[in-house]
Amino acid sequence: MVVAGLAFLLGIAGCGGGSSSTSAGSTATETTTTALPPVAEPPPNAEEGTVYVSLASASGLGLVLADSEGHTLYAFSKDSPKASACEGACAKAWPPLLVEKGEPEPSNGASAARLGTITRADGSRQVTYAGHPLYSYSGDKQPGAATGNGSTAFGGTWTPLKGSGAPAG
Repeated sequence: MVVAGLAFLLGIAGCGGGSSSTSAGSTATETTTTALPPVAEPPPNAEEGTVYVSLASASGLGLVLADSEGHTLYAFSKDSPKASACEGACAKAWPPLLVEKGEPEPSNGASAARLGTITRADGSRQVTYAGHPLYSYSGDKQPGAATGNGSTAFGGTWTPLKGSGAPAG
């Protein structure tokens, strides 16, 4: 009975002629590619040094905040809306998103009204979103990676943010 059921399933899988694995692979890739919004490129006339915060797809989380290169941005639970609690070794592992001049700019669905900056202890200006200082994670090697999600490194929790400013995942 089991053998007959397996034979039936294998027969169905083989139906349709041609190379089913190639078309299934193309369909899966096509669906994944078209379902995810692209990370917006800075406008061609963008001033050098402008920092963009975008919405982009992160692995397993859907749309989250990302820098202009598509790397996931994180909030740290130990921060306050006016101060970063991540310095020294923490800032090496979780580099703050800094702006040298001007103001951060929204792109690809991020909200201008939620963007801001704080001044860090070293005098640099860190980008905030909905009152959360933003960081990338040195362990995220590819755009769209979110390997730092839920990390409790440096005594707090690291979480990507949705466009609303709420934690993702």
